[in-house]
Amino acid sequence: MGFSEIKQKYIDFKLVLLLAGFYLLFDMVLLVKVFYMRHYMPREGGGFSWPEFLIHNLLFDYIIVVSYMTLIAISTKRFLNKNYPWFKIISIHTVFSLLIGLIIRLIFDFYSILAGRIDIADFDLRKSINAFIYVIDLNFLIYFAMIFIIYTYYYLRQVKEAEKRHSKLESQLVNTRMKMLSSQLQPHFLFNTLNSIAVLTDMDTNKAKDTIADLSDFLREILYNSDRNRISLDEELRILEYYLNIVNVRFSDHLSIKKEIDESLLLRKVPAMLLQPVIENSIKHGYSYDHTDLNIHVSIYPEDNMLVIKVENDGAPVSETHTELMQKGVGLKNINDRLQNLYKDNYFFEIGNKKDGSGVETIIKIPE
Repeated sequence: MGFSEIKQKYIDFKLVLLLAGFYLLFDMVLLVKVFYMRHYMPREGGGFSWPEFLIHNLLFDYIIVVSYMTLIAISTKRFLNKNYPWFKIISIHTVFSLLIGLIIRLIFDFYSILAGRIDIADFDLRKSINAFIYVIDLNFLIYFAMIFIIYTYYYLRQVKEAEKRHSKLESQLVNTRMKMLSSQLQPHFLFNTLNSIAVLTDMDTNKAKDTIADLSDFLREILYNSDRNRISLDEELRILEYYLNIVNVRFSDHLSIKKEIDESLLLRKVPAMLLQPVIENSIKHGYSYDHTDLNIHVSIYPEDNMLVIKVENDGAPVSETHTELMQKGVGLKNINDRLQNLYKDNYFFEIGNKKDGSGVETIIKIPE
């Protein structure tokens, strides 16, 4: 593995900048502390030099610590990728927290000897060890503070990546299920329409041709919108009109469908192919021996930040509950599943007899 591959896989420059910024903040606090102590808490004896302190202490220490913690960040990412146990990780970091002070001390002493700041004959090992022990607790705290930053950074990044993956998978799942449901819905309507055209060919050839044209337009709309889960209400109504032209021919004077649409909602998004199966269900179950004529009223209006679709008919009452209807009818179950996929629990869908006993109503409420 080359350096560029290692850099791309393990080195995160945002994290390096975050660590460098944290330690820079620490050094600024240290500077304020030293400045205050030099002016208000002076000690006996001289030998203090600001240039030497800034260059040979702060700058030197800053470069070593940031470089060291960059290597630790790379190692930490490898630990996470290999799923090491926490006991092992904590033990390793404890050793590294002690090692950072030792490394700083060794590099500083080696640099001092090379730069001629001290003579090798005058080097005092005990003094160097004492200097290491003097700040061992501070190095330990700083190290684990930066380790906390590293782990928090990687954890938050993993959470964000997991959320993105979850959102993408959820979206793919919804699209897959929507296509499956749509593939069930379209043949269900198509077979009924072809049966109507077959009947019309023996009754009125011109009407049969018009119906075929309406079917052609209807299928064209379905194909164009097959990859879209939601379309504008205006498009949905246009598609519905092709279907209504077909059923009006089939049922002639025995069927009346009226629409009352709030035009301010025409650009609002609604689930594709939502109205047609609802009206088809009203027609299918509305007719009976006692109800040879059927009046359907479609109204769409806003209510409490919801878009309400109400389809009423004066046909035969339903004997099943809404739950039983959902289990019995494929088309209705498809509608409910699609609404649930798109809006989770933030929707309303119910079919039942009207309170005055004058027929059946289907009510759908979806977010605007």
